[in-house]
Amino acid sequence: MKTDNIKNAKNYHNLGERFQKGFEYLQKTDLLNLQNGKYEIDGKNLFVSVQDYTSKPLSEGKFEAHKKYADIQYIIKGKEKLGYTTSDVLTPVSDFDTENDIVFFQEKEPIEFVHAKEGDFVIFMPQDAHMPCIADNVPEYVKKAVVKVLL
Repeated sequence: MKTDNIKNAKNYHNLGERFQKGFEYLQKTDLLNLQNGKYEIDGKNLFVSVQDYTSKPLSEGKFEAHKKYADIQYIIKGKEKLGYTTSDVLTPVSDFDTENDIVFFQEKEPIEFVHAKEGDFVIFMPQDAHMPCIADNVPEYVKKAVVKVLL
């Protein structure tokens, strides 16, 4: 897990060409006015999902992890906290969904939290279980772009 502000995105271009393209998309696109939905950047190799929601209490959070894709979770508007730990310390509640590249876990208490506000991003690699969309004190409106990077 890595967290930073989009103004420092060039520091993460060394993660590979797809990460570089993903960060460039985040920086060059008017995300605030982009409708919710999935947008291809490079087919199934690199795409972004734009979503908005009201952040939720920790009790409603779910840990998730992926195998094929890394996430770049970028806060367009609002703020939230995200729980994280390594997936090897968690217990899956179902089989891995290969079509959607996701597995959920039964644990409800994150090991650590990272706080993200407008302009911040968090990178989650496959070994990083994460619990997104958690309210940072009180629930509030959040608009987020999640770039999915095929590894």
